[in-house]
Amino acid sequence: MPYTCPKCDRELTGQHQRHYCARVNPDDLFKGKPDELILLFDKLLAEVAGWPDVLVGVTPNCITFVHRQTFFVIRPMQKQLDLKFYSATKLDEPPVIKSTQATAKRFENHIRLSSTNDLRPQLFTWIRESYGLL
Repeated sequence: MPYTCPKCDRELTGQHQRHYCARVNPDDLFKGKPDELILLFDKLLAEVAGWPDVLVGVTPNCITFVHRQTFFVIRPMQKQLDLKFYSATKLDEPPVIKSTQATAKRFENHIRLSSTNDLRPQLFTWIRESYGLL
């Protein structure tokens, strides 16, 4: 059962979960950004937020997706979205631009997208695998 922080109204997995405690409007992250980035974000949000037990949080720099732990992060940049997700193995294939060992059992991966045309089924497969990691 999610816990809602009384100070920032952010949904958390538990009462003692560490988090950035401030009210942040997600629209503020997209001010001055191309409309295509907003559309791209909306498509990612529509897909991932509907998965069971996913909590979506907003910080001053990014949007986080949590299922037991953070499994996906979207950081709006000037002309791209930086997508971070985790995998059990190192991913060296495009469009992954960086894959580094985060813990003994997880690799942190980054992809940058600038258009909805960049969305591929493989990306959603990787994000779904990240969702299932412990």
